[in-house]
Amino acid sequence: MRHSNRGPSAAAENRAALIKAARQVFASDGYNAPLSAITRAARVGQGSLYRHFPDRISLALAAFEDGVAELEALAARPGTTLEEVLDLVTRQTIDSTAFIDMVRAETHDTRIADIRDRVEALLTAPLAQAQRAGRMRADLTPGDLMLAIGMLAGILAKLPASDRQRTAEQAWNLLRVGLNGERPAG
Repeated sequence: MRHSNRGPSAAAENRAALIKAARQVFASDGYNAPLSAITRAARVGQGSLYRHFPDRISLALAAFEDGVAELEALAARPGTTLEEVLDLVTRQTIDSTAFIDMVRAETHDTRIADIRDRVEALLTAPLAQAQRAGRMRADLTPGDLMLAIGMLAGILAKLPASDRQRTAEQAWNLLRVGLNGERPAG
């Protein structure tokens, strides 16, 4: 399929189409989905992809930025609980395990480390509030929560989308035993 070249005037539109397509393709096919599937979904050529995003990480970071910003905004709102933040993380993970796959990837790319640090940092204040309220163990760290989120994403990535919500609820019920000493529901 040939794409007509609309020139520089289409640059912003092409970039937006690539980000939207990346979100959809990563959500359905995972972080390692072929980039050609993204360009097909965006209805742009490979050249447009690489003009805007020189590598997979650049594209993924752009695709996931809105989700991270949404988490940061929620965590910064006064009175937000850790449970609310973890609920949003879980909803985002159910929708697309690709983000967690990216931040858990064994890489020394500082861009991934920076995004991982942002997510870990946004957990700090809600975790401290939950610990002061006695809802989480005092010795837990944001890194421990990142590990729990990664474990959840690893499970969800292997399941069809239709089974993710139920499985996420079961997994959090089990994880709560270790995080705060609660007995599992059910």
